Amino acid sequence: MSEATTSTETTAGTFEPRIQAFVCNWCTYTGADLAGTSRIPMAPNVRIIRLPCTGRIDTLFILKAFERGADGVIVSGCHPNDCHYAAGNFHARRRFAVFRELIDFLGLDPDRITFSWVSASEGKKWSEIVNDTTERIRRMGPFSAYRGLAGRTP
Repeated sequence: MSEATTSTETTAGTFEPRIQAFVCNWCTYTGADLAGTSRIPMAPNVRIIRLPCTGRIDTLFILKAFERGADGVIVSGCHPNDCHYAAGNFHARRRFAVFRELIDFLGLDPDRITFSWVSASEGKKWSEIVNDTTERIRRMGPFSAYRGLAGRTP
């Protein structure tokens, strides 16, 4: 009888990171779909959550992703001036700039989070972001510090 593993290690003992991606419905998600339908090779480590706009991504979503086992996070949306909601990507960029300053205080390495712009026609770019992020997180190793902090009682 086999037991399901919840660790991020494969049976061979090599680390395979879990990466959560929060993406814009209009641009990045469509670009990711293009990469998949075009069969562009990319790491299978990324799980996508599609949102109407990156401007709707609360920074708590990112923290919760780490708390629930993510080793890295990708936030990706429309290029500046291409947002379907006019300024959503500008709101996300400002929010993310402030958030990057705070996450070190929380024990998160800012390199565990990738922020990018990917249009609907940039499937190749999406695959490069996925592969680069997966390789970077693989080199960094598993992230467990925040899960440890979240489990403490005051």
